[in-house]
Amino acid sequence: MATIQRPTGMQDVLPDDRRYWELILDKAVELAERYGFQRMDTPILEYTDLFQRGVGTGSDFFVQKEMYTLVEDDGASLTLRPEFTAGLVRAYLENGMGSWPQPVKLYTIGPAFRRERPQAGRFRQHSQVDVEILGEMDPAADLEIMMLARNLYRELGYKELTFQLNSTGCPVCRPGYVTALKEYLTNHLDKLSPIDQERLRRNPLRVLDSKELGMNELLARAPHTVDYLCDDCASHFSELRSLLDALDQSYTINFRLVRGIDYYTKTVFEVWDRAIGAQAALCGGGRYDGLAEAIGGPPTPSVGAGIGIERIVLGLKEQGIEPPAPSDPAVLVAHFGGETKPAAVQLAFLLRQAGIGARLAFARERRSMKSQMREADKHAARYVLILGESELAEGKVAIRPLAGGEQVTVAWEEVVEWLRRLEVGD
Repeated sequence: MATIQRPTGMQDVLPDDRRYWELILDKAVELAERYGFQRMDTPILEYTDLFQRGVGTGSDFFVQKEMYTLVEDDGASLTLRPEFTAGLVRAYLENGMGSWPQPVKLYTIGPAFRRERPQAGRFRQHSQVDVEILGEMDPAADLEIMMLARNLYRELGYKELTFQLNSTGCPVCRPGYVTALKEYLTNHLDKLSPIDQERLRRNPLRVLDSKELGMNELLARAPHTVDYLCDDCASHFSELRSLLDALDQSYTINFRLVRGIDYYTKTVFEVWDRAIGAQAALCGGGRYDGLAEAIGGPPTPSVGAGIGIERIVLGLKEQGIEPPAPSDPAVLVAHFGGETKPAAVQLAFLLRQAGIGARLAFARERRSMKSQMREADKHAARYVLILGESELAEGKVAIRPLAGGEQVTVAWEEVVEWLRRLEVGD
């Protein structure tokens, strides 16, 4: 019988990799709270209609059938979230957050699901740190999201960071640009691959993001969104750039930068690391002023970003950035079986109760002290606490330091304080 393996596109996060995750999550939480964001969590299952109306049926989620959807007995269609923003906006509306002092600054962390071809750093179940500012149209809010994302990478050790920036306009000015883009691409239809021809039919902006052979030269001559912006969008984009300039932030106007989701308006951005090369894009986000209305709420200008944890882990490894070494318990409790075993179990739990990390040497039969010392050394213990029959009879514990020094014998009731004086545990 074949061994069952994990599904394609999923991953096991093993202890060595989990060290990277803890480093990233600790920094993300600290940074988000430094910026005044509050954490909330939403269900991983939402009604499919939320994504149909919010994300849009022209997005890759729908066109390429990338969503995991199930239908319940009553006909209700539920979908594992492919992204966070629609669910957070739904929660903002449903829980009356519009009556809170505005803007509302939220962050969340968790998995999202997309049935796409697995790539380096991208999985069908992937995890994100998601940050959102809801109820604010000030370009300074866009800047704050951008800088939070950039600073997360910077404080984790990335060096050559820069922004890619564009404005995709709004419902007032975007139709004029889309018409011009469609006209240009239609005149070169013979140069479009089948997938780009389908994108042209469903969502012309997605053609700008094409990775198909020969498209770079063709799209270099395509119309630019910034030439079609209305006064409001042009003013918003100009102010955002001036704020970036004031902070002396490196950025490039990328006329081909779009997002694969329909709800984006005005600002779209990516954080790039120039040292990585072909996979320079680290994360992205932007403004989505019309999303709340699309799912049945009042106008709620908002901006946010999603930061993939797996991609950060990959980048840290590529750059040789190591997370802190795992901290094994400082103490191993050794025994010789018989009556010494339950005493050793009691001592290990006593130490843990007092905040001192302790590993218990397991053994069904009597086990040699040499074997237990090897275990202590393997797990980088600093002290071995030995409970033999003589120690048990005298109510004492032998303490052997592994980094050199004399073995001492301490009364049972004094062990915790003795270890604390050596700065073991709390």
